[in-house]
Amino acid sequence: MKLYDCLRAPNPRRVRWFMAEKGIDDVEIVTLSIMGGEHKSAEYRAKAGLSHMPALELDDGTVITESVAICRYLESVYPEPNLFGRDPKETAIIEMWLRRAELMVATPIMQGVRHSHPGMAALEAQIPEVATYNLEGAKRSLKMLDRRLAESAFIATDRVTIADVVTVASIDFGRMIKWRPDPELAHVNRWFDTMLERPAAKAGMAA
Repeated sequence: MKLYDCLRAPNPRRVRWFMAEKGIDDVEIVTLSIMGGEHKSAEYRAKAGLSHMPALELDDGTVITESVAICRYLESVYPEPNLFGRDPKETAIIEMWLRRAELMVATPIMQGVRHSHPGMAALEAQIPEVATYNLEGAKRSLKMLDRRLAESAFIATDRVTIADVVTVASIDFGRMIKWRPDPELAHVNRWFDTMLERPAAKAGMAA
């Protein structure tokens, strides 16, 4: 298998982090430059169908895009340690928190960075109001997450799951614009520090 990867973007980092948590080390990594436009090449688009990253190319030539879909596939091939749920109830709870993480935290932060970081202007027309609106929304959502983390060491269960991986990769992307959770969110910051201390955090970090 080959993973088409980009070191700076948060969605590819999710997959690298996920693979590190599971100890997957037999997938070939092909690094492309988003800023260099390599993900828009005819060769890559022919594989992935669109200029999105990451993409996982299987041995039979099948290509899977979308970070969570890639992680679900890898979970089925490398089932331990489990990050998506051990039974129907736990799977549903993890899925619930994963959706909340995607919609309420990850997407707003990514939009905030993309519409405010000067380097991103080369990729799209930036609208400062979009950045402000989304980052304020992320701040509100982190208050909800702080309440959850007051009663749980990790977001969905008593162990790291895909919900934690998606959330931490997205929050840490905020460092591009020096954005961090408010200091008064004690439980979010405790969890965030714990996640960044995990060995997988280093494996998932850009060089």
